[in-house]
Amino acid sequence: MSKRRRGVPAADLAALRRRREARHSRFEDLVDRALAGIPMPFAAALREVAIVIADEPSPEQRRDEDLAPDETLYGLYEGVPRTAWGADEVPFPNAITIFRLPLEGDFPDPLELEDEVRITVVHELAHHMGIDDDRLAELGLD
Repeated sequence: MSKRRRGVPAADLAALRRRREARHSRFEDLVDRALAGIPMPFAAALREVAIVIADEPSPEQRRDEDLAPDETLYGLYEGVPRTAWGADEVPFPNAITIFRLPLEGDFPDPLELEDEVRITVVHELAHHMGIDDDRLAELGLD
């Protein structure tokens, strides 16, 4: 009986890791460019939120957003919008999460992906600023 090693050879694993890291780095660059393009005074609000890049929404995020199995998110704002802050309240940590895999899957063209990443970043920052989905749709950022 011949033996077969399980898994991927180390050299192949290293190559896979390098490709994955390069892909992740390119996506991070798109998010960085989108953030850099936000004008003042809106850019100042970025100091109030953590920017997170995740592959996909977590099971908790999917449940909280009431997503169907065939639905996903490109981005998500979690926190208390500036318009809801009170003088006696300490705001909870705010986060904008950008989901890499749904964006890359739906926008394989690099230019379209860059544009959609920018729209997603602006959309989620707008939620932090207290702008709801109806107003974002009016502005073309839905």
